[in-house]
Amino acid sequence: MPGTLLVRPPSPRLAEGELTHLDRVPVDADLARRQWQDYTRRYADRGWQLVVLPAADEHPDGVFVEDAVVVFDDLAVLTRPGAESRRGEVAGMRPVVESLGLEVAAIEAPATLEGGDVLKVGRTVYVGRSSRTDDDGVAQLRTLLEPRGWQVVPVPVTRALHLKSAVTALPDGTVIGHEPLVEAPELFERFVPVPEAEGNAVVVLDEGTVLLSASAPRTAELLRDRGLEVVTTPVTEFEKLEGCVTCLSVRVR
Repeated sequence: MPGTLLVRPPSPRLAEGELTHLDRVPVDADLARRQWQDYTRRYADRGWQLVVLPAADEHPDGVFVEDAVVVFDDLAVLTRPGAESRRGEVAGMRPVVESLGLEVAAIEAPATLEGGDVLKVGRTVYVGRSSRTDDDGVAQLRTLLEPRGWQVVPVPVTRALHLKSAVTALPDGTVIGHEPLVEAPELFERFVPVPEAEGNAVVVLDEGTVLLSASAPRTAELLRDRGLEVVTTPVTEFEKLEGCVTCLSVRVR
């Protein structure tokens, strides 16, 4: 299953990143860079090919590359972030996905959509209707994807920044999330609650392995009890900015 991983180094201005649901606390930019290096190493050790985008130091949130593009089979959809300060991050993504041979489409103004609001489970695409993704963004994504055999399902998101700040999916398609942050668990075919907010986000490394924040040891134990191998990595400095293990990369399988 390993594929290509798109990442961008954190900006030295990371601490200035946007915040919606959390209070601002000090962020250690040097520690963040070390954590980012550890994060990318977890993938390299599993056989993923890393593509490092040019640094975008003028964009404090630029390290959260998942919000700039979402890949569906051979189609890369460039987003239009709901946070105006982040819209300049998208331009640098186009030549990268084009170099991978992907077809490219884009969400057009005035619609907004951020990649952190997009969760793929099989051929179903759950899209968070959040402060960053609006109804027009959901509609444009549906127009792009339904002819390609994807079903688009809107999900209300008001308790977290993005849909994938609240829920993600295990290799078997089971959706997991911390219940206080999940508004409509009945929309998912299978839902399992996890005990920690930092345990909401997992990345599927292969059919038997997930990547999880080191801040969620009880969730790691729960997932191991389900028969999964759990690889953990510290992302505390990114969690202070409503980030998680999913938003630091774009996975092209």
